[in-house]
Amino acid sequence: MAHGVRGASSNRSGRFERFKAEVTADDLDQAPRDGEGPEPAQRTSVTPEVTRTILARNDSPDIPFDRSINPYRGCEHGCIYCFARPSHAYLGMSPGLDFETRIISKPHAAAALRRELSRSGYQCAVVALGANTDPYQPAERRLGISRSVLAVLEECAHPVMVVTKSDLVLRDADILERMARSNLAGVMVSVTTLQLDLARRMEPRASTPKRRIETIRLLRERGIPAGVLASPMIPGLNDAELEQILEAAAQAGAVSAGYILLRLPLEIKDLFSEWLREHYPMRARRILSLIRATRAGRLNDPQFGTRMRGTGPWAGLLRSRFEAARRRLHLPAGAIELDTTQFRRPRTGLEQLDLFT
Repeated sequence: MAHGVRGASSNRSGRFERFKAEVTADDLDQAPRDGEGPEPAQRTSVTPEVTRTILARNDSPDIPFDRSINPYRGCEHGCIYCFARPSHAYLGMSPGLDFETRIISKPHAAAALRRELSRSGYQCAVVALGANTDPYQPAERRLGISRSVLAVLEECAHPVMVVTKSDLVLRDADILERMARSNLAGVMVSVTTLQLDLARRMEPRASTPKRRIETIRLLRERGIPAGVLASPMIPGLNDAELEQILEAAAQAGAVSAGYILLRLPLEIKDLFSEWLREHYPMRARRILSLIRATRAGRLNDPQFGTRMRGTGPWAGLLRSRFEAARRRLHLPAGAIELDTTQFRRPRTGLEQLDLFT
């Protein structure tokens, strides 16, 4: 298998499947990243899904928002560490190669959002666009679902925080710029590494690190608040780059910074371990040992309060390094503050009926 062609190396059955099967990447036709190179014989499939609701709720104390919108299930970026991979098992598909080659789109997302925002009991709070899978993955270039969602949010003066690792977000800078003038929009750009070779292996179809840093700069030139997420930090693999990532983002004009320690829930433990042994066989054992050292001897810690930052000396050192670097670079930590007081319900076409009731 060519390095960086796909993120996962296999297609093991999901945890809910009665029968277990495994397909390797060598058995599948592969596509080049970002449309570069010849077209593959078998392309990634994108299947539309009827969507009645689009706002997902969460009550996690580790996340600075309680609602999110994900226009896609699965993600062609193919990031091997993606914590959303296990969700594909609920669809009867593999969190491995299926997650990055069998994408489910939600073409009715904007209409569903309009219905939900028009409800009399809806209370406005910042919504995250792309908290689970990237709203600007390759399919968005053609389908424009994320743009249609932004259009509804702009109409309603509803604050939105975009989370992405794609420079495609710049296509929608016109909407984001208008919203930003009223403190209604911000963008957090995920930068995991500045090394092109590592990025191509670990995040094969995401924008290159250079493009992501440039995206922060271009967003800031348009007056759009843009921050950086150094996420995930992986012990022994990319953690040494933490300060460099923050410095590059600060030089590009970032207004906020955050980081997350690698999480390996459910099937991701095996997928990530398999990927390490394929791409970094001489370092795999030590990296996995370091991860366990931050997770009380396990590869994953699902507990609120510790799952994003880890525990133990190594995790503590990473926290201290992050705090020292962000203070030196004058980068505020945490979410970009947005205004929730301007919200107005969307026009549904039924307003005139109120005159006769």
